[in-house]
Amino acid sequence: MPTLTDGQLSRGLRGTYAAFLQDVDAAIARDPAATSRVEMVLTSPGLQAVWMHRAAHRMWSRGGRWRLPARLVSQAARAATGVEIHPGATIGKRLFIDHGMGVVIGETAEVGDDVLLYHGVTLGGRSLNRVKRHPTVGDRVTIGAGARVLGPIRVGPEAQIGANAVVVKDVPPRAVATGIPAKVRFVHAGDDPYDVWADPAIHI
Repeated sequence: MPTLTDGQLSRGLRGTYAAFLQDVDAAIARDPAATSRVEMVLTSPGLQAVWMHRAAHRMWSRGGRWRLPARLVSQAARAATGVEIHPGATIGKRLFIDHGMGVVIGETAEVGDDVLLYHGVTLGGRSLNRVKRHPTVGDRVTIGAGARVLGPIRVGPEAQIGANAVVVKDVPPRAVATGIPAKVRFVHAGDDPYDVWADPAIHI
């Protein structure tokens, strides 16, 4: 069985620490109530859930006998944070889950970089078949509290999904989706976002 050299181990630890700091700083940038890195590390269930997911995902990716321990780590994260992320889900860099409670991310979901999720968000499936059945969420997407994004749909980069929206169709990049079922709107240069969004459900 191959072993890591001291140099490889050192580079791996530095990379892990750098990613850890990126997560914390991204959370602070998105949470006006945050006062310090220490506070975020100790009190943010969203951050803690993401970190536990990364460990579970590494186990899941190894397959075989690692799948059960991965599920156990996932269940421990759910119990501790109120956030349920299947270990098979693919999560990008600097994901921040604000408040955390009630978030569910399914097995075949894919989440890009710099995504912001609020509490109660579901990235769920609409099929019982063992296929790609959960959403793909692009970079820099914001999904408001209580929103349900369902099925193997795509949410384009920089899109925004309003609170309590139910999204079952693709959302184009930089679009705004609100309502049940969600309707898509676009914000153009010079528009007042509150006029364009009209629907109060956009408020997150």
